[in-house]
Amino acid sequence: MTVPERPPIVVIAGRPNVGKSTLFNAIVGQRRSIVGDEPGITRDRIYGETSYRGRPFELIDTGGIIANDDDLIPSNILKQARAALDEASQIVFVIDGRTEITGADRDLAAMLRKLGKPVTLAVNKIDSPKRESLTDQFFELGFRDVLPVSAEHKLGLDELLDHVTAGFPVVEPVEEEEPGDGVPRQIRVAIIGRPNVGKSTLLNALAGEERAIVTPIAGTTRDSVDETVTRDGREFVFIDTAGIRRKGKTHLMAEKLSIVMARRSIRMAHVVVVVVEAVEGVTAQDAHVAGYAHEDGRPVILVVNKVDAVPGFKRKPFEETVRDQMKFLDYAPILFTSAKSGRGVAKLFELIRKSFDSAGQRVTTGELNRFVEMLHGETDVRIKYITQTGIRPPTFVLFTEGGKPLHFSTERFLMNQLRKRFGFDATPMVLKVKARTKSR
Repeated sequence: MTVPERPPIVVIAGRPNVGKSTLFNAIVGQRRSIVGDEPGITRDRIYGETSYRGRPFELIDTGGIIANDDDLIPSNILKQARAALDEASQIVFVIDGRTEITGADRDLAAMLRKLGKPVTLAVNKIDSPKRESLTDQFFELGFRDVLPVSAEHKLGLDELLDHVTAGFPVVEPVEEEEPGDGVPRQIRVAIIGRPNVGKSTLLNALAGEERAIVTPIAGTTRDSVDETVTRDGREFVFIDTAGIRRKGKTHLMAEKLSIVMARRSIRMAHVVVVVVEAVEGVTAQDAHVAGYAHEDGRPVILVVNKVDAVPGFKRKPFEETVRDQMKFLDYAPILFTSAKSGRGVAKLFELIRKSFDSAGQRVTTGELNRFVEMLHGETDVRIKYITQTGIRPPTFVLFTEGGKPLHFSTERFLMNQLRKRFGFDATPMVLKVKARTKSR
């Protein structure tokens, strides 16, 4: 049997707050989608890959669908959901088993029937055998396959997955080998920034499709949305994270969870793209957001977006302002773009590749010792030798004479010289000192 390159696709659909994201997380086996009591938390399409009894498939969580709502956010959620449903091999229509059928349920059922695709009605929140009789009323929605589940307690999932994946091909697991140089096959890139600086528009421009919801409303993105793009034979996985606010300004539970998810995306990323906007200029909040990536030791690229929205925009003065307000990111390259028009976006791929390679670069102890000899007399500390002990971020241990720690200016000088000599671009570095006191 020939297995298609892309596995079958299962799409989870339903009106807001019926437990779609909880079901998605239960099936995928990790917390990929934000879950909470507020309706409408999930807005974009969230992708996950998993398998059941040797049958791999791709799972897509959609935002809560209200079929006939013309408001900006709901209509965009419906647009995103339709894109997922067009790809679907199977649809899991989730409904709340503890409530009566609503008009929104009926409208969505009618929409799904028109698609002509296999639909399984998952009656959620059925957490005891006594409640299973509640599922009978939902047959009136016109679907033959109606199954009780409790996503929260992981009840009924085997029956659901047995049914949904019954026709999917069984694939024997294949051990994937890393390339000979040990470099990961994919470069994971987190796109971060404060709300409404154009992160989702940038993701769409990089992906070449409308992958994330874009509106003028700050805070539209709440989940972290992944998109894989292949460029010059290399896979880039872009993660559009929710806009990060300062903790004191996050009152809604969904926004607080968004920060947690965004920070997790940073920790999982190889490279972080920090988006600021040219219209409002660099703010203290921008520096605060960028600080998360710097603290986690990730290579950083600064993208100044919306340059076309500023008449007579001057790059040099803006760059000087950025450097002045983000002194800790003196190593980060700056790219000026208009994600809306696509201007400058293509250059980001090469910058990401270079910063990724830079963060993973190793220098032999021999080369570093020759480097130390060149520095003789240029620092206030006598360096015996240097060795590199880690990558991502590049980490070095300096063995010095005397008990004196490195002065900040000396540390900065050494970092700059290491960058200049070995090309550690766009990545933070760590210098550790082991002092040797002279014996008496």
